[in-house]
Order: sequence, then structure tokens, then C-alpha cells
Amino acid sequence: MTHSNAYRDTMSLHRLNGNGFFFFFFFNAVMINFKFFPLQTPLFTKISCLRINKLPTLHPRLVPVCHMFTRLKPGGLGQKSEKTMLYFNRCQHLKQITQRCFSSIHVKTNKYVQLILSRTFALAELRKSWHSTHTLVGDKNIVLMGPPGAGKTTIGRIIGQKLGCCVIDVDNDILEKTWNMSVSEKLQEVGNEQFLEEEGKAVLNFSASGSVISLTGSNPMHDASMWHLKKNGIIVYLDVPLIDIINRLKSMKINRIVGQNFGTPMKDLLAFRRQYYKKWYDARVFCESGASPEEVADKVLNAVKRYQNVDSETFISTRHIWHKNCKQKNSTKFFSEAVIEGLASDGGLFVPEKEFPKLSSGEWKGLVGATYIERAQILLEKCIHPADIPAARLGEMIETAYGKNFACSRIAPVRHLSGNQFILELFHGPTGSFKDLSLQLMPHLFAHCILPNCNYMILVATSGDTGSAVLNGFSHLNSNDKKRIAVVTFFPENGVSDFQKAQIIGSQKENGWAVGVKSDFDFCQTAVKRIFNDSDFTGFLTVEYGTVLSSANSINWGRLLPQVIYHASAYLDLVSQGFISFGSPVDVCIPTGNFGNILAAVYAKLMGIPIRKFICASNQNHVLTDFIKTGHYDLRERKLVQTFSPAIDILKSSNLERHLHLMANKDGQLMTKLFNQLEDQCHFQIEKILVEKLQQDFVADWCSEEDCLAAINSTYNASGYILDPHTAVAKVVADRMQDKTCPVIVSSTAHYSKFSPAIMQALKIKEINQTSSSQLYLLSSYNALPPPHGALLERTKQQEKMECQVCSADVNVLKSHVERLIQKQFM
Repeated sequence: MTHSNAYRDTMSLHRLNGNGFFFFFFFNAVMINFKFFPLQTPLFTKISCLRINKLPTLHPRLVPVCHMFTRLKPGGLGQKSEKTMLYFNRCQHLKQITQRCFSSIHVKTNKYVQLILSRTFALAELRKSWHSTHTLVGDKNIVLMGPPGAGKTTIGRIIGQKLGCCVIDVDNDILEKTWNMSVSEKLQEVGNEQFLEEEGKAVLNFSASGSVISLTGSNPMHDASMWHLKKNGIIVYLDVPLIDIINRLKSMKINRIVGQNFGTPMKDLLAFRRQYYKKWYDARVFCESGASPEEVADKVLNAVKRYQNVDSETFISTRHIWHKNCKQKNSTKFFSEAVIEGLASDGGLFVPEKEFPKLSSGEWKGLVGATYIERAQILLEKCIHPADIPAARLGEMIETAYGKNFACSRIAPVRHLSGNQFILELFHGPTGSFKDLSLQLMPHLFAHCILPNCNYMILVATSGDTGSAVLNGFSHLNSNDKKRIAVVTFFPENGVSDFQKAQIIGSQKENGWAVGVKSDFDFCQTAVKRIFNDSDFTGFLTVEYGTVLSSANSINWGRLLPQVIYHASAYLDLVSQGFISFGSPVDVCIPTGNFGNILAAVYAKLMGIPIRKFICASNQNHVLTDFIKTGHYDLRERKLVQTFSPAIDILKSSNLERHLHLMANKDGQLMTKLFNQLEDQCHFQIEKILVEKLQQDFVADWCSEEDCLAAINSTYNASGYILDPHTAVAKVVADRMQDKTCPVIVSSTAHYSKFSPAIMQALKIKEINQTSSSQLYLLSSYNALPPPHGALLERTKQQEKMECQVCSADVNVLKSHVERLIQKQFM
């Protein structure tokens, strides 16, 4: 093995005295390209080291990083060890490192690792094929869990027949044979609480392998027995519509179940039981109303197949070039890797290698009556493999993200404005903008995915709203995560509203800072990308400070994905409120700058939401509108104009690359050509066939400053509703471009309180020269809709005036700020 290969693959190396060496190999694709230094140089000795006293217990959050431990005989890598064990996680790079460095070493995974970490750490080559009788589960059991009446027994029998394996019904085959009496007789004899204990004891004394096990509805209420079943089973939750459960129980003449006291409605008890089910499942089968047992059984088998096939859902760069006859997929990443790395090493953006998961019409209808949190969990479970984030942990994150920190319990409600226009209110989060819908969740996804023994610095460029949202989101991590994850946000010093600037600066916490840049947003965004792509600098930070850079802008897949939820939820709300029936088309109109919000709506359509047209609304910086109309993306002689809607004062639209990649059938070579040309020549032209394809779904127009203010005024006078300037831009464009043959959902991306001077000018309020806080309180006195934003009002009460650093528009200066903040936070 050459020195260069050793340096590239080895990120931490520590020699211990005693019988041998322990080597900790740590690999992350963010770090692989930095400049090689000989192993004997002082720089290499500064690599962050981890002292190993014993083999640690591996945890699924090590997923995104190659991670292995081995004990070797004295003499180093050249000698075989007497007994060597390599522990693997799901990172594909490890296979290459192992082949290069340890080709002579016997590799295996022991039973303990397979038991605790079977999904995450098993080698792909050792996974069993699932195409024959017992190969789907091997020694594992398929454990069916759900409420009484979910059909667990019937579905279990069908699956057993399909797989040719043993079927065990806990009620009939374990409990009644253990007790020599029926379950109902036992319940009557001992009562609710004692029944749960007796039931749990019986299950604890039972063991099986390679079987299908149908649980009782009350099994999940006993922790010890569920852990017993979970350690050798894949627990599948049959999530059956409540109305179906109640109807089945009536037909079965069951009027009382475990835990139900007389007078307690069955509906309430079943809802109470859900907290226990969501605690245990590995895979969920979201059942359509009226689905047959055979259909549900097929869904169970597909869910188990997906759960076990941990390599099935990968991500590629938009600039990934497919090579013929190339079997190795070195450039593919898992969800956890894409979240950590943020930007692909070739400068592209991560996108799913396969198509987006699509829900059936019946599944969507099952979500019409669901809460925002329930919708988010169902949809995100389909987009995030449980090997990256287990379903139960994902559910905890979602409940934390969309809880009391949102002023409205509906999170992203839809309000009828007038005629066929509806407002999607995306400003009820703690910082008053749509960015909260993703940035209250994304930090938790990120913290789960990263390696515990490494520090991460998140770099963010903001055009106004992202800065405060990302600082707020990462400030809510637990204390341990805040010690290893820090944020620095770069914003245009004179390119955001006064309130946005005060909000960004005021959102600085112990792990987050704001830096003003004497330039515009496009410079900030380009500078951040250049820093990521500077392998010398990122490698230096890794070696010198043990710190990896990542992003929280919408270039990061973990930031973009949660935005899909609110577009889907808005459509479901219109169905729930009776404005449309499911399947009826809608248009969406979105104020657009960086293309992330409107792209999330595209992804919602790919998942099955019937969106007809995407209406792109621009302000005077209308490069996207021009592109959609002509196919020519042209920045030549175009200067950024500051407007009343600063969040879309953007000329270089990052997420457009993802959509063009989708339209061009994932042609990475074309993306590389187009965006290199944009960088070098400040323009590119797509072919006519792609222009026509783009215009099938997209229409676009732009709004002047005068029209923006006029829309705010006329809407308030007509309905008492105050639009923020970005939403006003969208309404103006929707009025022009939408044909009124179907509803149009206008995304309201920020609360008007953040732009008080513009609002007061639009409403012709004379007291316009007041302070930001007095302007905000004056607007609040108008009793308009939407109501005042409590968190923004609280922000104005802060007496302490915080400061931030300001720097010139020089990438090297930004690098210096990043290094100093790393020293301050982590050293």
C-alpha cells in the first residue's frame, strides 16, 4: 500500500504500548481529496486521535462513515494477526479500503454484531438472497404488530404460506397453551394490569427463528417481552385505518380489549395504544382502507425486503457520469452520507439514484384526516431507509421538530383567500419563515447521522430567512451534540431587511455565529461552495482540528427533503376541508429564488400529489422567469437588484441543477457542461426538447416593486389579510398566469412582521420612520390576518444589542473566519 493511499484512507492512527496495535480507521468522502503529506511529517501527527481501551459498542449513527477496529500482532500491517475481527458499517468505501489494506486478513462478522447491528453493519456480500423459501428472513422472525382487528393472524398465515415457514399466533399458540384457558377468561380472572404481566412472562419464555409471529394487540405494552422479540425479529407495524379496525371489531363482536375500562370509547383506547406501537416497529405497512389480507401480506413482504436491502436506496451527484460496463458504484452515497457531506465532491448536488417513492391513491386518502406530524412520518419513512435512521428515532425527531415551537398546531395551515386562491401559511415556526419547516428537523437528522468522535462546522449562506432559521434550529440540539456541531452563517451585510438582520444577529448562540459580508447573496453562496470544493483547506481543517465542513442550505438533501411534506399536506388539507376531492388537480404558485421550495413541490408531485402547473414567481431579479420562458440562463450584464422581497434576490439558483438533472434523465455529463459554462461564461442554453419539457409543467412571470406594494394594499382592503412582500410577488404572478380552472395554492413564505417598512409603505401608514419594534407593534394593533407572530414580537423586546463580525467579499477572508470560529468552538 502506498503512502498516498494510506494517508487518504487513514484519518486517525494511534499506537498503544502493550501486546499490539489498535488502529482506528475513519473515512469520510468530504475528506478524501485533500493534499497528501508523508506519514512521517509533523502534520500527520496532529491528526485527531481516539484512544481505544476496548472495542467500542458500535451504534447506527456510525453509519455514514467507514469505521473498523482490528487488533494486530506487533509488526504492523504486514503480518497476519492471530485473531482479527473487522467490524463493518454500511459505507461502501470500506470495501475498497479493506481490499487494498487487508486483503490477507480473514474477515467475518460475529453473532453479536449480526444480532445488534444486522441492518447497518453487515457486508453486502454476506447478505442472503431473499428469492427462496427461508432467505427473506433467514434466522430472523417476521413479527406482525398492530391493534386488535388489524388482521395480524390472517396476514401471518398468508405470509407463512408464501414463504413456506412456521406461523405462530401468540394468542392461540403461546398464551392459551401456557394458561390452559382462553385469553378472555384470563383477562377476566386477573384484570388488566396483571394480564399484561402474565402475557409478557409467557412471551419471554418463548423463542423461535425463521417464523412469522402474529402478536396480540397488547404485546407492545410490555417492554421486556418486546425487546426479547425484537432482538431476533423484524417488527412490522400494520397501520390500519381506525374506521376499519372499529368495523372489524364490531363484526367480531368484540366490545372490550385489554386496558379498556367500562365507559372508555374503543376509539380513544385504540388512539392511546398507538404510542406503544410506534415505539417498536422496524417497518410500517400503511394499509389502505378496505385492503384485502392478500394485498397487505404483499406489502409486508415488500417492507421486509426493503428493510433488509440496505444498499437499495442510494444517492448520486447531479454531475455523476455513468460509465458503461462499470460495476463499481464508488460515487453513490447513502442518505446519511449525503446529509453529512452536503455538496458532492464534483461540485454537483445529491439526488436519489432511483425514483421517488410513490403512494397509491388509497394511501393518500388515508392521510387526509392525519395530522401534519403523522403525514410527515409516513412520507419521510418512505424516503429515508431505516438503516440510516430507524423509524422510531425518526418519529421522535419529527415530534420534537413540529411541537410547541410552532405557533399553530396545524404547523402549515391552508387558508382560503378569495375565489380559487388559497394561502399556504409557512411562517408559524419560531423565526417566522418557511425555512423553519425544514430547519427545525434537519439538525436532528444531521446529528443522528454523524460520527460521535468528530466535530462538524456547518457553513450557511443566507439571503435573509435561512440565517436565523438555521441558527435557531441547531441551537435546539442536546448539549452533547452542540459541543460537536457548530454553525456559521454568512449574510449580505446590506442585502437583508433591518428586521432580518437583527434577527440573524440575535439568533447567535453558543454554537452559532453570524458573519456579515460586504456583497450580495450570490457571492455568499458561491463562496461557501468554493470553500467546500477547496480540498487543501477542508483537509487542513480535518487534520489540524478534527473538524469536517458541511452545509444546511437547500443544497443539502436533508434540508430540502422536509419541504416536500408541506406541499403534500396543503393538498390533503384542501381535500379535508371539502374544497376538492382527491385526484382533482391544483396549481401551486411559489416565490422563487434558489428553486428549492418549488422543487420540493415537484417532488410532492412525483410522490403522487396531482399538481398541474408550477408557477414560478420572480421579483425584479427574474433570471428564472426568463430561463423558463426561453431556456437561456443568462447572467451576463445582469446585476442583482435589492427589492422588498430579499429572500428571492438571487441570480444563481442552486437547486435548478437538480430539476434539470431530473428532466434530462440524469445526464450528469450535461449538468457538468452546463454549470461549468455558467461558472466560466455566465450563461448556458438548454436544447429545445428540454425547454418544451420544462414548459409542460412550469409557467413563470415576475412582479415589479410597484405591483408588489399594490397587491399588499388591495388584498388587505379586500380581505383584511396582510401579505408579506414575497407572498405578494406570488399573488401578482398567480393573478396573471393562473387560468382559474382549478385551485391555486400560493406559498406564503414569511410573516409580514419581518418586513414592516415595506408593509407600512404599502398600506400608506405615515409613521414609517419609527424603529423596527415600534413599527411591528403598530402593525399588530391593526387586528389583521394573520395574527401577530408571538416569537417575532418577543424578539423586539430584547434589550441587549448583539453584534456580529463583518468581512470583505473575499473567499480567503471567509476561510479565516471559519478557522477562527473552529478554534474558538472546538479547541
